[in-house]
Amino acid sequence: MGIIKLLPPEISNKIAAGEVVERPQSVVKELVENAIDAGADLISVEIRNGGVRYIIVSDNGKGMEKNDAQTAFLRHATSKIRSENDLDAIYTLGFRGEALSSIGAVSQVDLFTKRREDEEGTHVMCLGGEIKSDASSAVGTPDGTTFVVHNLFFNTPARMNFLKRDASEAALVTDIMERFILSHPEISFRYTIDGKDKYFTPGDLH
Repeated sequence: MGIIKLLPPEISNKIAAGEVVERPQSVVKELVENAIDAGADLISVEIRNGGVRYIIVSDNGKGMEKNDAQTAFLRHATSKIRSENDLDAIYTLGFRGEALSSIGAVSQVDLFTKRREDEEGTHVMCLGGEIKSDASSAVGTPDGTTFVVHNLFFNTPARMNFLKRDASEAALVTDIMERFILSHPEISFRYTIDGKDKYFTPGDLH
């Protein structure tokens, strides 16, 4: 009998997550890039305990319908590629469809999203890579998308050993936020650390 076996999805997803989600800074980077790709001109980022306890990223972008909100957590699920030819004409910050599945594999994620044309929004919960079907429901929520990422690496405790102190992890998140703020002056950013506003930019108010 052969000794090479296919890894179960729950294990392969955690391995893939290690390539995308190294620390809280990685989560913030991926979620803010998604918000920018969604056409948001107002993005709010809040972290607590360096982003390990929770990360909240909210935007006023185009939002998602219910089916897309659930599918978004699947590996290689993306709205940015439809065919091989699309690989030669990528204009978005992300396109591989690995970010949300990787984040969901190593944390508890609550997604709240609503399109402008919809009367009500959608809430989806992903816990350790598993979509909780009983937690997918219609909710009242503003236009756009909010991700609440709780307890990063709760199911991969060995990864916690590679994280620095909360203040150091927060400083890394601050660094990536400063890069976003400087490279996208047209977007209004609000960045909050442990309940205190760190940055607020007005964006292009015309």
